[in-house]
Amino acid sequence: MAKVASELQYSDEHEWVAREDGNVVSIGISAVATDALGDIVYVDLPEVGDTVTAGETCGEVESTKSVSDLYAPVTGEVTEINPSVIEDPALINSDPYGAGWLFKVAAESEGPLLSAQDYASKNGGEL
Repeated sequence: MAKVASELQYSDEHEWVAREDGNVVSIGISAVATDALGDIVYVDLPEVGDTVTAGETCGEVESTKSVSDLYAPVTGEVTEINPSVIEDPALINSDPYGAGWLFKVAAESEGPLLSAQDYASKNGGEL
């Protein structure tokens, strides 16, 4: 079973949200999603300064199995992207909750988010 990090919140589309300083949040995709996708070979992220809207697509993740849209779990301005995952998308598979984070947003509002427990129950993950 895929690991679900208990300190994070999750979207129905498998993105995770980690609260940082003030209204800034880090965003990535869950281990449940990386397990389903298989080996990730390419990631397309929003750019710094872009505005993302909760529930809308903001990029894509390509694996050896498929191409999946990336959905913004919050609304706000992108403040930082993780250049390491662009150079080495396999980081998303090997460390989805750490080095495999995708981007940061100064969040103005958030979409519906699930607790780790609710996400794990709904998606077969383990805390």
